[in-house]
Amino acid sequence: MLTRLRIRNFKSFEDVDIELDDRVVLIGPNNSGKTAALQALALWEIGLRRWAEKRGVGDVPMKRPGVTINRLDLIAVPVPEMNLLWRNRRVRSGRHADGKTRPKNIPIEIVVDGITRNGEQWSCGFEFDYANQEAFYCRPLSMGDRRMSVPEVAMGVRIAYLPPMSGLIANETRIDPGAVDVRIGEGRTAEILRNLCHTIANVQGRENAWKELIDDVEELFGNRLDRPRYIVERGELRMTYRTSDGISLDLSSGGRGQQQTILLLAYMMANPGAALLLDEPDAHLEILRQSQIYRLLNYKAQKNANQIIAASHSEAVLSQAAERGDALVAFVGKPHRVNEKGQILKALKDIDFHHYLLAEQTGWVLYLEGSTDLDVLQAFARKLDHPAQESLKKPYIHHVANKPKDAQSHYHGLLEAKSNLVAIAIYDRLDKKPRSRGGFEQMMWRKREIENYLCQRKMLLSFAQEEGRRYIGGLFADSCADEWLQQMKISLSETEESFEIHGKGTDFLTPLFQHFYGALNIYNSMPKKDFYRLVEWMDPEDIDKEITEKLDAIHQIAERAKPGES
Repeated sequence: MLTRLRIRNFKSFEDVDIELDDRVVLIGPNNSGKTAALQALALWEIGLRRWAEKRGVGDVPMKRPGVTINRLDLIAVPVPEMNLLWRNRRVRSGRHADGKTRPKNIPIEIVVDGITRNGEQWSCGFEFDYANQEAFYCRPLSMGDRRMSVPEVAMGVRIAYLPPMSGLIANETRIDPGAVDVRIGEGRTAEILRNLCHTIANVQGRENAWKELIDDVEELFGNRLDRPRYIVERGELRMTYRTSDGISLDLSSGGRGQQQTILLLAYMMANPGAALLLDEPDAHLEILRQSQIYRLLNYKAQKNANQIIAASHSEAVLSQAAERGDALVAFVGKPHRVNEKGQILKALKDIDFHHYLLAEQTGWVLYLEGSTDLDVLQAFARKLDHPAQESLKKPYIHHVANKPKDAQSHYHGLLEAKSNLVAIAIYDRLDKKPRSRGGFEQMMWRKREIENYLCQRKMLLSFAQEEGRRYIGGLFADSCADEWLQQMKISLSETEESFEIHGKGTDFLTPLFQHFYGALNIYNSMPKKDFYRLVEWMDPEDIDKEITEKLDAIHQIAERAKPGES
């Protein structure tokens, strides 16, 4: 089993140290390095195999030359140019000596630790020096005056990398196992599913493997796989399945989720005892199926002696992994293990893991009453050209239905996992002003709700006039604008009483626009979710000063945030 991975100068990584376990889930946003970590493990194995093939195992002299690895040998890490593997594509640096600048190689360094079934611990590292666009040199890692030895037990490690399912071609040619591995590394999983199944169905000594695959797929999807057939005349593999109604269909007729599941299970069965690197194994699966597949993968991994290292975005998989006690590695900031923090599992009972992930990714939380509040705040920030508009572009929002206790409970749950988290809550007007404590700022609107700040007669008349002009355009634009303006005045007189009675912006604006558009006999294009558009017709000087106060507070909290640091 692999227990630790250290990477330097590879792709987006400068220097990272990742703890591994028998079941590991890598979590994080897109382009955070999850796939790169899987590829680093695959690259390490390529270096190990090539070195052992050319130089053997054991102790290594300091001056032993490296072995050459060609770009085309990088089955699991395909790149058009070799320097794309290096961080920022920097393969050399300048070094001043004797008044001259001498180039110095910047090696990629990958060290993997592991433990055998007998409890023997081992460590093996390689460095990769750039040669040209088509090749690099690989040798055991330099450690001052010596190099790391290559332990013989490391040769027992097999790593199998599987990228996400890319579909399924209609006609699949039978190919050799080596060609299957190449296509998998290139992400061309659409071209190898039938080949994998054909291998499983015909492997000597493991006749039960094919039956297991059939039974698993039938239990999950209600469809029974037929044995793959080799069409000699065309050199192609054909594979069908039968539905619960007995109808025979080609494998390509199945859903993408079914194809993905067959690929995962067949790949595991084709690689018993290997460390499986699964890139988004939950892709194409609905949320209920994601949990089911994750449990099945764990069961099969235990049965086949596989180690699983999977990259995932699935909330269901994250929560399932956390509940099981599987290792979770967050790729937010510097990749780090998160499930060893004392209170994280306790927090997960009430808070899904993706909330923690978002909190760590952004460093702050914005609590609002409902989903439309953010749109209105963003519109005000744009109109006022307020610095908070940047903070409000991609905030971590949590809606609390104007319940301070829910916001406080949620914040303190996240705080158990991210101790430097800051947050701000803006509620509709409450009977009692909420108290701010530590990194949690709590505020409320002095008026009933945020929509109250949109209830301006001048703005509503401007809206009606301009919308009327846009509605018809051309020669009749002005007359239409006048008609809409007069109708808005009438609608205001009909509905202003409701605002005086209820004092709530939504209870005034909703019937106002229903009356206004109803009288014009046209579709109501201003439902509550679009009220934020009204800010467009407001003059900045007419916007209540309280709006600026709230935006200032949001900006200050966002500035205090420390994403990726716990």
